[in-house]
Amino acid sequence: MKMDPMSRPNVLFVICDQLRADHLGFAGNQVVRTPHIDAIAAGGTVFDRAYVNNPICMPNRSTMMTGRMPSAHGVIFNDRSLEPSETTFVSQLRDAGWRTGLIGKSHLQHGESRNAVVDLGQPAGRHSPFPDAWDTLEHDERYERGEVVAPDDFYGFNEIHLTLGHGAKIGAHHYQWAREQGIPHEVLHRGLDPDADTDRVLDGPNWWQLRAAPYLEEIHSTNYVAEQTIDFIERAEADDSPWMAWCSFPDPHHPMSPPEPWFARHDPNDIDLPSTFDDPGDGWPAHIKLIHDLRPARRAWVAPFGPTPEQARAAIAITYGMIEYIDDAVGRIVAALDRLSAADDTIIVFTSDHGDMMGDHGLILKLLMHFQGCLRVPMVINAPGKAGGRSTSLAASIDLPHTLLDLCGLDEFQGMQGTSLTPLLDDASATVRDAVLVEEDFPNAVTGAPFPLKTRTTVTDTHRYTRDSDGFEMLYDLEHDADELTNLAVDDRDPAARVAALDALCEQMLRADDITRMEPVSQ
Repeated sequence: MKMDPMSRPNVLFVICDQLRADHLGFAGNQVVRTPHIDAIAAGGTVFDRAYVNNPICMPNRSTMMTGRMPSAHGVIFNDRSLEPSETTFVSQLRDAGWRTGLIGKSHLQHGESRNAVVDLGQPAGRHSPFPDAWDTLEHDERYERGEVVAPDDFYGFNEIHLTLGHGAKIGAHHYQWAREQGIPHEVLHRGLDPDADTDRVLDGPNWWQLRAAPYLEEIHSTNYVAEQTIDFIERAEADDSPWMAWCSFPDPHHPMSPPEPWFARHDPNDIDLPSTFDDPGDGWPAHIKLIHDLRPARRAWVAPFGPTPEQARAAIAITYGMIEYIDDAVGRIVAALDRLSAADDTIIVFTSDHGDMMGDHGLILKLLMHFQGCLRVPMVINAPGKAGGRSTSLAASIDLPHTLLDLCGLDEFQGMQGTSLTPLLDDASATVRDAVLVEEDFPNAVTGAPFPLKTRTTVTDTHRYTRDSDGFEMLYDLEHDADELTNLAVDDRDPAARVAALDALCEQMLRADDITRMEPVSQ
């Protein structure tokens, strides 16, 4: 172990859900107001070309935990849980003496996504070697029955304070806390009911997911996460031990249902549509054209579609309010660090698990659409003693656990597949990778859904190349076509660039092939 016993920094890992890279002030957005997050960015290193390794919640969150690609750790979609046998960077910190806490959204287990678990029509190809109910810690009904769910090891976390649900839907420990505040069960479950009454709804856009939460802002997940994170930090500081807090906000994921006053912070009429909103979709695969022609689903609340201009403006406006509420909460947490004299000893990471199309190319939400809106995420690392700056070098979600172990003086574990970003923290012009590999699988395709089963993308300094299992290719020159409007992989438009991109994809997939061995090995 290479740890310097004199250097044991705290780690505050702030992660949002479905937050685009360009929906923050420090990213150049002139409408959304994020002064507290901007201040973290001003004192740290901003990675302007940070990409996910999978644009779906569970796979990429598991990648940020393990430093391994979804095809390696096994969580390839939202229909399976991260196995407890997987080593995480958090468990490395815990074993070395850090106090570790997960506050907010976990989504390392599939309880929140049981709607994605469908019968694939064949007997199971694997059987769990783990105890019964190992993957039910994110099942709502356990908390609604009043169970005390407090494992002493949840993927390396000593303690957990979970939220479940999106928008105004409240679950898990957050549910139990809200019930103690006197909020009725029916109110806490109203968020995902398209027929529920609410005082504030945008009727014009005709999309039920655009409505205010039916309770005060003090009850919302953003406030709960902030309060519990501050409480965890205060207790850890009182013990005089290094700590790691995974501060995970469920927002700004849809439904767009923040409480007032955040719901009405921005007028949809003042929102400009993305410049690519009217993209005709020349050179798109059939499944993206299909999504573009869909309208919002009434019951399948996670299904992407092609929004009207009114729907896109309203979604963006409310999302900005959600982000500003998160910024306010982050400001409270940073103020607590200052109050406890812990700021100078704390590494702060700010990022998201993936983005959202949010009107780009006339599309919204996510699923098998590897445009920049879904793939590129905010990424900031503010580390004491590091120079900071702004980097245009490639970075990826998979690099964060490597970087944190590096900064904390701990060895990486076998099977990690990313790379440390610490050289860029001292020299923003440095380079640590030549490409980013993005995986996305859709197991439900085997049941006849009109989507490719597998999609793979590589992003290089100059291009984004995507190929799916239906044989369709998309290639964009990011230097000269940053909006991704001209697919160079069709009509023999740039055969040399296509060959180079395909070569880069093959190289990245070879590097990602898992060779991890379980320890110990019997002799």
